[in-house]
Amino acid sequence: MDKEEIINLVENGEVTVSEALSRLRKAYTGTDKTKAELTQNEKVMAVKKQLDSLIGLHSVKELVNEVQAFVEIQQRRSALNLASEPVVLHMIFKGNPGTGKTTVARIIGQLFLAMGVLQKGHLVEVERADLVAEYIGQTAQRTREQLRRAQGGVLFIDEAYSLARGGTRDFGKEAIDTIVKTMEDQRNNLIVILAGYSAPMEAFLQTNPGLRSRFPIVISFPDYSSFELFRIAEQMLLQREYQLTKAARRKLLRIIEELKERDTENFGNARTVRNMIEKAIRKQAVRLVNIPNASRTQLMEITEEDIQEVSDV
Repeated sequence: MDKEEIINLVENGEVTVSEALSRLRKAYTGTDKTKAELTQNEKVMAVKKQLDSLIGLHSVKELVNEVQAFVEIQQRRSALNLASEPVVLHMIFKGNPGTGKTTVARIIGQLFLAMGVLQKGHLVEVERADLVAEYIGQTAQRTREQLRRAQGGVLFIDEAYSLARGGTRDFGKEAIDTIVKTMEDQRNNLIVILAGYSAPMEAFLQTNPGLRSRFPIVISFPDYSSFELFRIAEQMLLQREYQLTKAARRKLLRIIEELKERDTENFGNARTVRNMIEKAIRKQAVRLVNIPNASRTQLMEITEEDIQEVSDV
């Protein structure tokens, strides 16, 4: 719809001036495009913007961009009938809890959906209990069901090393065998990501040498710095339309620094920060619930007394 058409609608009383301005803005910025109208490149850039907006994770972003570039070039070469490398996108994510593994896995699904590699791009997150049953024959059936749910997207297996914890007689091996077979059969429309702590993941791969070759992309997720965690906390609050007072900012940063120094190995990173923010919002609610005429500022502010340390448990 062009400028003249929008003006005519206003003159005829068919739309308000406010609506007309909105339509003009869309016409000149292109924001009225539907998802179907976006080009593949625009879709890819939109997803990469999501990745870039994540705080920290610089090495992770670099590797994801490297993989995306590789896939795109192979697609271009194939389109021109040049020899192209096989695209195997099964991955291993190594790192402590709360370092963004699930978030990045979700973005990867959307990225390869935008590139036409996956049909759906959705994320199915599972753990041992979702795959391994108690009786013979049930594990393969249960695992195939989760793989079926993930077809066209990403199957994210958290604490994947737990599938091998019971030794050779454990049904976890049956789950692994079923996953590997389906990975081969559905390699053009399924990405499997094994995730967990770095050391156990490495030990898991050594117990099953065949797995390493099937997961060529290994991404290590570093712990966040104290300041990165503080920025993540501010981002969480901003998304919920809350803000910290100066005293609350100082207290939150101090608690984060103390928690990291006290228990680096078991510190929950962004997970701990999210728990602190959610608790602070509840504490603020208790503080304000008996103030019937609380102002907009009061309803948005998180004060020093609202910020408290929480357990990762």
